[in-house]
Amino acid sequence: MTTHGPVLPLWLCEVCDRPWPCSTRRLELLGEYASSPVALRIYTGSHLTAAAQDMTWAPADAVCRRFLGWVA
Repeated sequence: MTTHGPVLPLWLCEVCDRPWPCSTRRLELLGEYASSPVALRIYTGSHLTAAAQDMTWAPADAVCRRFLGWVA
């Protein structure tokens, strides 16, 4: 289990205080979902939906890139 979870509603990493998912969590997720990239997209997409509701101040395209742009 990771310790790099999100602090809501700011969506910052609870360990490194960077925008979540931080680089550490991204690497963990890529490993966890290595055999199912579609499931990874679904997982990050569900977080995108929740984050978009919390981060109404952020541009929608920036939030989308943050949660889905790094997924190969």
